[in-house]
Amino acid sequence: ATALEMTQIDDYECFKDLGHKSKVKIPEGYKRIRVHLVYDCKHDGRHKARLVADGHLTDVPLESVYSGVVSLRSFRIVMFLAELNGLELHATDIGNAYLESYTQEKVCIIAGPEFGDRKDHVLIIQKALYGLRSSGKRWHEKFADCMGHLGFKPCKAEPDVWMRRNGDIYEYVAVYVDDLAFAVKDPEAFLRDLSNEPFKFKLKGSGPIKFHLGMDFERDQEGVLCMAPKKYIEKMIAQYHRLFGEYPKQNVSAPIEKGDHPELDTSELLGPDQTKLYQSLIGSLQWVVTIGRFDVMTAVVTLSSFRAAPRKGHLDRAKRIFGYLSKMRHATIRVRVSEPDYSDLPVREHDWS
Repeated sequence: ATALEMTQIDDYECFKDLGHKSKVKIPEGYKRIRVHLVYDCKHDGRHKARLVADGHLTDVPLESVYSGVVSLRSFRIVMFLAELNGLELHATDIGNAYLESYTQEKVCIIAGPEFGDRKDHVLIIQKALYGLRSSGKRWHEKFADCMGHLGFKPCKAEPDVWMRRNGDIYEYVAVYVDDLAFAVKDPEAFLRDLSNEPFKFKLKGSGPIKFHLGMDFERDQEGVLCMAPKKYIEKMIAQYHRLFGEYPKQNVSAPIEKGDHPELDTSELLGPDQTKLYQSLIGSLQWVVTIGRFDVMTAVVTLSSFRAAPRKGHLDRAKRIFGYLSKMRHATIRVRVSEPDYSDLPVREHDWS
């Protein structure tokens, strides 16, 4: 993974080599910082290494460096519009997105052993390396140029949903940093536009949407698009097993007991370690609500209010929600856009006079 990352760093020409530190000085106006490698195991089992700049060593910028992401409710609207208008809903990931843009920060490093023959060389950072304070904004500007070039304009209500008129309907691109979900008439043509001149983005995982932002997508037997965070719930259950040495008990049929009053709980307060554990569980539950499991929302919001000083009874209730999710892990949201059939309902005549 390290070798692959360093090869990609060179492919993108992220650094300008000035020579060995014994022969050259750091250019005037440039600040020396460090870089380090971060490792991860992705949801599909791939091992990933990422070279990251220690951006905290640079001055805090006076300008905004915010790079927006699409809200999940706007993404769901795009998903609904795709179904409603018969558009193809696809997804893709732009590889090493930040490295597609140039940084405006004046920073350099002294190369370490990972750089091979360039060890101890003074390297100027040219590209918007991950970790630099302004890299998010630089990538956002680069992708905005790409969208404008392809005829898209940002939605006024949600700037990270890009819209383009195509005949009698609009096409949409929902942007979450470098993860794109797009609803268009011809997805292959759109992907070619991204990967060809002048932008030549390196795309990964392109195709009909199957997994996006922690959510799984599939079509049922009737062809209806379904959304469910199945992989994320499996990950939550595995985390639960690591923490407690057992799987959640599935002998529940609701996320919270009927008539329960957690605010009246008088069991013992949790210690500092158990409190952190409780907060971690609540964090996982909050995200699973965000990505589609609205059925546990009331229970999660109720237990969230006790995060500062939870009791043993509150921890038991959180475990119960994990048990419910484990039992009902296949619950899904179906995107049905056809008009409901109300023909079997009686029509009452009213004298409105």
